[in-house]
Amino acid sequence: VQLQASGGGLVQAGGSLRLSCATSGIVFIGYTMAWYRQSPGKQRELAAFITGGGTADYADSVKGRFTISRDNAKKTVFLQMNSLKPEDTAVYYCAANFRGGAPYWGQGTLVTVSS
Repeated sequence: VQLQASGGGLVQAGGSLRLSCATSGIVFIGYTMAWYRQSPGKQRELAAFITGGGTADYADSVKGRFTISRDNAKKTVFLQMNSLKPEDTAVYYCAANFRGGAPYWGQGTLVTVSS
């Protein structure tokens, strides 16, 4: 199983980035896909998730600014991040979870938002 995250970078506050996570080795549509993030000195936190059927939910801190989506044909999940704030600076990880079991993790991609 492989999850390959990409799309991170340096952006000014108010800007946008789109993260991608390409997967292989899983029956993608059966998995709930999620984006987590971890800021320096803080615990990893859930930012957003989307089920195989397309139901999505978000942490309050990103609601209205971030949009998670998935392309089941390409086995890829996306995170569109708009109106970025310095506090969004973190390493972003994608995760694949099947029926509440232990998730598979991607390697993380760094997002840095400058003020």
